Amino acid sequence: MFEAYILPVLIVVGVGLAAGVMLMLAAKFMAVEVDERVEKVRACLPGANCGGCGYAGCDDYAAHIVSGEAPLTACPPGGTAVAQAIGAVLGQEVGEMVPMVAVVNCSATKDQAVHPMDYIGRKGCLAASLLYNGDMACQFGCLGYGDCVDACKYDAIHVVDGLARVDKDLCTGCGACSVVCPHNVISINPHAAHVVVACSNTDKGAQTRKKCSTGCIGCKKCEKQCEYDAIKVINNLAVIDFDKCTSCGKCVDVCPQHVIENCFKGAVAGPAEDEAVAAEA
Repeated sequence: MFEAYILPVLIVVGVGLAAGVMLMLAAKFMAVEVDERVEKVRACLPGANCGGCGYAGCDDYAAHIVSGEAPLTACPPGGTAVAQAIGAVLGQEVGEMVPMVAVVNCSATKDQAVHPMDYIGRKGCLAASLLYNGDMACQFGCLGYGDCVDACKYDAIHVVDGLARVDKDLCTGCGACSVVCPHNVISINPHAAHVVVACSNTDKGAQTRKKCSTGCIGCKKCEKQCEYDAIKVINNLAVIDFDKCTSCGKCVDVCPQHVIENCFKGAVAGPAEDEAVAAEA
């Protein structure tokens, strides 16, 4: 009886040994060499996996940097310090990066925007936008349901009175909030920019007035006032060229809708902003 089990056992052992040998040979001849610099570059990155670099997380970004397919300066949360650390690993010189920050291009609070209907459903901007593009008459404004808040890994954006507001002291400019906004209301601008157009509505002025009390009406007063040719009304909406803008504030003063404003006016201010406002006062 015992001898009847010997052959099956030998067969199983033989198959196991053969499979082990095949796996060993496959591991040896089909192994993909990993550049040790990838791990070193990965160690320099903050590990937020926010996607601000345009790649699928920090691991993917590190691999593309070493392969020469990605720039060293594409990590917004890390900024100049991280870029220079990566440069040291790869033996490359890296200059100063321009700090970026998220800006909500809408200024209408819950009371200032016209809501022709009540939205009763899943509380999310994307979900609301799928139903007649949202519950607001303005189809370009902030829906205020907080998809951007959920996307932010730095607690830098919150919805206050129906409008998303950015804490510039916490924002890294990674762009995660901008990606999930179904109305594309959030843009990523240079942190040094002092004035922005807090509106995204491209309707004609008469239509805008019916939908929102704070929307840009395309009157071109800002364009005529700017001596640096830094602001133009394009498709009924004022647009700032930050390369030309000197932040003189003249466009802010003449805007009848008060839609051109200090970049962080009305934002969730941090201590630095409070000190700046106090100094201006």
